[in-house]
Amino acid sequence: MVVLNPNPSSTHGSCSFVIQLLKGRWFMIFVSFLIMAGAGATYLFGVYSKEIKNTLGYDQSTLNLLGSAKDLGAAVGVFSGLLAEVTPTWFVLLVGSLMNFTGYFMIWLAVTKKIAKPSVWQMCAYICIGANSQNFANTGSLVTCVKNFPSSRGRMLGTMKGFVGLSGAIFTQLYLAIYGNDAKSLILFIGWLPTLISIVCMFIIRPRKSSRHPNEVKIFYEYLGITIVLALVLMTLTIVQKYVNFSHNAYVACATSVCVLLLSPFAIAIREELNTWKMSKKELETKQTIDDPPIRVPVEEPQIVRKPVCEIEEVPESPKDEPQPKKVSCWANICNKPKRGEDYSILQALLSIDMLILFIATFCGFGSSLTAVDNLGQIGESLEFILEKWKIPRTLMMTLVLLLPCIGDLFIAFPFPGSVYIASLLIGFSYGAQMMLLFIIISELFGLKYYSTLFNCGQLASPIGSYIFNVKIVGKLYDNEALKQLAEKGMTRSMAHELTCIGRECYRVSFVVLACVNLFGALVSLVLVMRTRGFYKGDIYRTFKMEMEANEKEMAVVSGVHN
Repeated sequence: MVVLNPNPSSTHGSCSFVIQLLKGRWFMIFVSFLIMAGAGATYLFGVYSKEIKNTLGYDQSTLNLLGSAKDLGAAVGVFSGLLAEVTPTWFVLLVGSLMNFTGYFMIWLAVTKKIAKPSVWQMCAYICIGANSQNFANTGSLVTCVKNFPSSRGRMLGTMKGFVGLSGAIFTQLYLAIYGNDAKSLILFIGWLPTLISIVCMFIIRPRKSSRHPNEVKIFYEYLGITIVLALVLMTLTIVQKYVNFSHNAYVACATSVCVLLLSPFAIAIREELNTWKMSKKELETKQTIDDPPIRVPVEEPQIVRKPVCEIEEVPESPKDEPQPKKVSCWANICNKPKRGEDYSILQALLSIDMLILFIATFCGFGSSLTAVDNLGQIGESLEFILEKWKIPRTLMMTLVLLLPCIGDLFIAFPFPGSVYIASLLIGFSYGAQMMLLFIIISELFGLKYYSTLFNCGQLASPIGSYIFNVKIVGKLYDNEALKQLAEKGMTRSMAHELTCIGRECYRVSFVVLACVNLFGALVSLVLVMRTRGFYKGDIYRTFKMEMEANEKEMAVVSGVHN
């Protein structure tokens, strides 16, 4: 006996909704959050760096050199940007995932002594390759999402970079539940998990035509709320686990709660796509009712009077000698820059004064902040959210967040009980805010046409600053203080197992220098504030709003033709 489905349209409707969900912009955002949450392995360097130092016998200067190689790989994203200009998004994510696994897997093999001890330059190459993979994740998912939501790019970038900033703490909770407190296994973990996430999700990330959504701002506020709750939970767990001995089951419970919060944006994606699907279905049913054929009344058709062939007017041909507009080469057009907010070419943007100012501010801000993060470890990052209705220029916000680490650096230079925790929060907040603001400012000043390349070029100053401040200043001063302490004990360098400095003097001079550098970067960024104050007073997203209206009209016409 065969039982027929009494309501076959319900099954078809469910399938169509699943297809719409998988192809929708909101599900793509959720998947991008997962990729971003796995793209912050560089922030865990402070957790496993001591294992590298002890196993391979490095001093602090060598370890800081390794940290600078990591920062170089994390910042040099030009290759991923140029690759994204000529290849599909899934290929960019695939290349990044393979680089991530290769780099960190080789580090794990070296630390566990499964291969012969690599030379320093080989370890620098491994960590540079592994860290560079996060640029491919950023370019593949973050840039695509910004182009799909151009009028909400600030909210989009803030939320996604928030997940990147929290990724280090997320990884810590997951690896404690899986491997226990084993820093060597953490290196392997950050090698295979982000690779798996990118490979599974790479075909979901793709450009879509942007359109307005009535609840778009509200939804991003919901994402912001989830990010803040997740950050507070992670910070609480990190602090409590430092003072309380957790059992393995307790670590599993902590990781489960983190995963629930991490996956909660999926519920928002289902809700919004379901509302969109119901609305489209209702509009289609209404249109079909209106388009039902009415009762036909015979009407006499007017006679068409046709002109003789000889009377048909000919369309005059354009003269062949009419001058055609000359093509201008990209080199000749460098100085002829468009208005701020319009699409710059790559060379026009890179050779502009605005980009030069951003480079100097990034050199000072990112370089010093990365140096502090590498030496302090990762505690957690907060999310900076810009209230656009106040019309506060992003460039002014950049100045303010460059002042924050000055305070944090001084707290480390002149410590008091608990000052390291406050400094970590200030520096971590500033670093996350600087990263987000840099990406937003570049998109607003130079357009989105070549954004995948420009936003990667914009952060090139950070590895230079990190190398100078980390290796040439902080590392050498730290080692000098450690050697002084060994001399006071009557020991030589060869007699010590590792070069370790104890006391307030270890970082005092270094972080006073970093505070001054941050102050200088803030003063330089004020120049950009003055140059762009008129631009930010206007409607900077006017072009994208017009494009979205055009896309909506086009989709309405196409929908009418198909129906």
